[in-house]
Amino acid sequence: MRRSWIAPFQIAAVYIGTVVGAGFATGREIVEFFTKYGVFGLAGILLAGILFMFVGTKLLILSKRIRATSYQDVMIYLFGVRFGRFVNIFMLIVLLGLTSIMLSGAGAIFREQLGLSVRLGVIITILLTIAVMTFGVKGLFSVNLIVVPMLVVFSLLLAVQAFSIESFEFRPNKSSDSYKWIISSFSYAAFNLTMASAVLVPLANEVNDEKILKRGGMLGGFLLTVILVSSHIALSTLPNVVEFDIPMAEVMKSTIYAVYYIYIAVIYGEVFTSVIGNLYGLERQIVSIINVPRMIIVCGILCLAAFISKIGYSYLISSLYPIFGYICLGMLVLLIVKKVPD
Repeated sequence: MRRSWIAPFQIAAVYIGTVVGAGFATGREIVEFFTKYGVFGLAGILLAGILFMFVGTKLLILSKRIRATSYQDVMIYLFGVRFGRFVNIFMLIVLLGLTSIMLSGAGAIFREQLGLSVRLGVIITILLTIAVMTFGVKGLFSVNLIVVPMLVVFSLLLAVQAFSIESFEFRPNKSSDSYKWIISSFSYAAFNLTMASAVLVPLANEVNDEKILKRGGMLGGFLLTVILVSSHIALSTLPNVVEFDIPMAEVMKSTIYAVYYIYIAVIYGEVFTSVIGNLYGLERQIVSIINVPRMIIVCGILCLAAFISKIGYSYLISSLYPIFGYICLGMLVLLIVKKVPD
């Protein structure tokens, strides 16, 4: 990778593209973790942003210094050999589940926003994923370098537009004194950093200069914070925001309809990059265990994920997210307290 100003942005773009998935891009995740807490949700976003910037950068540097080739190496370093292996097995299952969720999310976009069939959305996503995965890391870079800047621009545009809407306000939450927004912030950052490690760890091994990793990690965390704040502001304009499955699309439809379909394409692009990111992490892990051509592994994972996606988006999330949250918080704590080797 060339040492230039482009390299840190490439790292940042992959970081953002991995974190921003179906729930994030559609706004559903942001509502659940932040917007429903009103002004306290904004404080939670800033707290999560700090974690994304500093802990995410530390994850990149740690992966580079211990010469980790996959997230398995980092988990063993953090949790120890015995428990680390258990975490790795669990992560394989969850990454497969998340890939299934993203495929299901892609199908939902085709059905709810375009009036097409879920199956068509899943098939198109699988074919595009296989095409991109043939290029490896370069394919991941290329997709994110297109989609991420567009998401940042649209998020800022919606935030600016929100201030001209009379219904805009940060609604205080009645249970804000319970400090649930703090727990929500930590769990959100923990879950997303754990999932991003599947891509960030092998990515760090591809970069020779630690300065590029540091700049890329800090830039990625900062831009994630900007997108979160902008989306939170925009979502605050939507009455009964918790009732919508794809609230960001509803905001765009009611404020700047002229670019509504372009924005739907951006949302789909972010879901697509998450499919690629999760698949990339799974493929690297499986290749280290069994000696099989990588594209056979990729196709096999996609077929299995497509089958699992039929279970349903909401059921998959409600089943996997709560259980995995505790292990994610454990990883976040260990990342914060453990020293990076020289």
